Amino acid sequence: MTLEMFLITVVKIGLVLGIILTAVAYVTYMERRVLAFIQARLGPNRVGPFGLLQPLADGIKFIFKEDVIPNDVTRFIYILAPIMALVPALMTFAVIPFGDRLKIFGYDISLYVTGLNVSLLFVFAMTSLGVYGIVLAGWSSNSKYSLFGGLRSSAQMISYELALSLSIVGVLIQVGSLDLVKIVESQSGWLLLPQCQWNVFAFQPLGFLIFFIAVLAETNRIPFDLPEAETELVGGYHTEYSSMKFAMFFMAEYAAMITASSMATVLFFGGWNGPGANSLTWWGPLLGLGYFAAKVFAFLFVYIWIRGTLPRFRYDQLMDFGWKLLLPLAIFNIVFTATWKFLFHYYDLAPYMPDWMSGK
Repeated sequence: MTLEMFLITVVKIGLVLGIILTAVAYVTYMERRVLAFIQARLGPNRVGPFGLLQPLADGIKFIFKEDVIPNDVTRFIYILAPIMALVPALMTFAVIPFGDRLKIFGYDISLYVTGLNVSLLFVFAMTSLGVYGIVLAGWSSNSKYSLFGGLRSSAQMISYELALSLSIVGVLIQVGSLDLVKIVESQSGWLLLPQCQWNVFAFQPLGFLIFFIAVLAETNRIPFDLPEAETELVGGYHTEYSSMKFAMFFMAEYAAMITASSMATVLFFGGWNGPGANSLTWWGPLLGLGYFAAKVFAFLFVYIWIRGTLPRFRYDQLMDFGWKLLLPLAIFNIVFTATWKFLFHYYDLAPYMPDWMSGK
């Protein structure tokens, strides 16, 4: 790697990290305002115009709050747990493609930090590590409430990680690559035009539905927020945390929400693809970046909408739903997609089918 490319990579890392941390702060603001609207109340509207400086005020509050560490905790692991929750959640953005390539000052800049031919596996590896922070926080706190929250999170992760992983196998069968950039590039076109290849329309609506339900459970969001469950566990795994350690768990949760929304966009909704995004002009990649951001915003809104609408499952319902419904449906989706792919190529049905049905 040349010095110029190294500096470009460092700048991209700084920009992505700054944008994601800012987005995490303002997703909390968005959630509070949307929930207030759903519940016919005002929400934060005093700090700055329309309350837009509320995340800044909250950040300052967390920094200056007293950091209370209970006497009986396993101190090293107690301090390490929030770091283990936050760092993997941020590392996923190293390989998520936000847009196409853009020419700046003669340099061909890719709108993602780095490309891997197994970037999908990297994202799943990082997201799977986040649960360790939650489990260790529950165990190290030496509190029954925290321990129950950590145990619930581990059981929930095992249950829904299987369905989550299997839900995207249909996409991999159609695309034939683990590279997120290639997955986006295979989904040219938009909406239901004849050239559309968005996977959600190309025989993967069931896969997307399973994926979205599973990521709700993976990110511990309502109706799957059993690891926190304030009504019976006070706050669950983070009951004994305060100050910035408490804030880091929430930053990890909202970063995971953005990751899940980005992955849904990349795997099923064409990533940066949209009208004009594949133009060879300079504004094409910028337009694609806007499409990507709009799709992620839409998924985040649905996250919040679900929180303001649905009640929490009982724990037995949570486990039954994952093992008895989502997992069989995910296996059925794989069998259906593989069968269609085989028949399509074996009988050479391409001349008789519109492009969006080809599952290329």
